[in-house]
Amino acid sequence: MHRTARLAATISLAAAALALPLGNSATAAPTPEATSLYAPSELVLTLGHGASAAEATVERAVSLSCAPTARGTHPDPVAACAELREAQGDFALLTGAGVGICDKRYNPVVVTASGVWEGRRIGYERTFANQCAMNSQGRSVFAF
Repeated sequence: MHRTARLAATISLAAAALALPLGNSATAAPTPEATSLYAPSELVLTLGHGASAAEATVERAVSLSCAPTARGTHPDPVAACAELREAQGDFALLTGAGVGICDKRYNPVVVTASGVWEGRRIGYERTFANQCAMNSQGRSVFAF
């Protein structure tokens, strides 16, 4: 009888051990965390004098990041990012009010933008006749 009780206890313990989960085998592998909820929007903007970017010497350059918040070395990243969002990242749509009278002196100013806007590659170049024309046609994106 004593032996039967011991055998019953051993069987009970073995059954209980088999019913318990074995270590980490029941846990799922950790899923990688998302690094951001926003598509990247990181740009480098340049300004120089010359007929094209290939001929111009870069005189000023700034960085502009618009997601999740506006930041960078641009003097007004909030306004610049707002204008780019309004234009859906299309630099050709960034036209100013055209207020002001500019002389016809030709001293070309070229602006460029390169980087990523909402996850897609951007490359933009535009040449203005002079600084006044750029200021009257451009907006705060290239005001640096």
